[in-house]
Amino acid sequence: METMDPDVVFGPIADLIADPSVEEIWINSPQRIFVARSGKSELINLVLTSDAVKQLVDRTLIWSGRRLDLSQPFVDARLPDGSRLHVAIPEITAEHWAVNIRKHIMRQKSLSELAAMGVMNKGIAEELSQAVKRGSNILVSGGTQAGKTTLLNALISETPLSQRVITIEEVFELQPRVPDLIQMQTRGPNLQGEGEITLRQLIKEALRMRPSRIVVGEVREAEALDLLIALNSGLPGMGTLHANSARDAITKLQTLPLLAGENISHKFIAPTVASAIDLVVHIGMNPDGRRQVREVAAVTGRFENDRAEIELLWRWDGSGYQRGIGSIGNEDKFATAGIPLENWWHK
Repeated sequence: METMDPDVVFGPIADLIADPSVEEIWINSPQRIFVARSGKSELINLVLTSDAVKQLVDRTLIWSGRRLDLSQPFVDARLPDGSRLHVAIPEITAEHWAVNIRKHIMRQKSLSELAAMGVMNKGIAEELSQAVKRGSNILVSGGTQAGKTTLLNALISETPLSQRVITIEEVFELQPRVPDLIQMQTRGPNLQGEGEITLRQLIKEALRMRPSRIVVGEVREAEALDLLIALNSGLPGMGTLHANSARDAITKLQTLPLLAGENISHKFIAPTVASAIDLVVHIGMNPDGRRQVREVAAVTGRFENDRAEIELLWRWDGSGYQRGIGSIGNEDKFATAGIPLENWWHK
């Protein structure tokens, strides 16, 4: 199925899939189809029939192997070009099939390329590259379509070539440029309600596969606990999380593990987060649709009142980057990697 003709698979929206300026396509109804260009949405002059929408979804799901029916009325799937498909059908939706296709446009950019595009400055790109090389645990935060996956891809690609990277996702999206790579994704239950494979299970399996790095594409629920435990065992890792700021990301990371069970408390989570995470990189979308790294913050390793402390290292003020007063923690990692700390955040 890898060689399927896009014109056959995507039919009436094939031109939109081929258009490099289109970042995302969503169908609210056969008569209301939208696209996003440069972060801005627009209603397009394309009208389909209900049957055409269903046939489009059926063709794309044939390739993915995922299921959509009344017992499983929504689905996440990866398309042949790496784009991500999400579909929800009635009675989950009110009347029409809701289809989202998030295209795979910027995912293969390096940190230096992102800096050249203005996503960050050259200094931040160099410093983040060194942070990855020294084994920092990095959390990327931001809103929907902010560029979290693109930035995470670039960070992973800075991993030393000798290291083995294992990525864990709900649906395959990451495509890092590293030679020793294993990618795993979750699986939903079958018609009998059996066979489900969760992110929590995959994190535990990854630890048995001799990883040098572990990456969780998006931390949403109780798998946050398993990731934190893995990072606290000395294994470097990364992940993304939806949040409004770097500080909110750490607060949310302290909340999600509580979903794992009543025996998990804030008193356990706060010191665990404080010692497990080194850096938070918060990215957002500007009004003009451009992605921008808004904050880079260091987790100090200290905690007070059951809250892990952070210090800003960089902040975007709307016109340029301002250096924060914070300094990087876990300085022994720099020495191990042979990176002189005085040339880094203390510039």
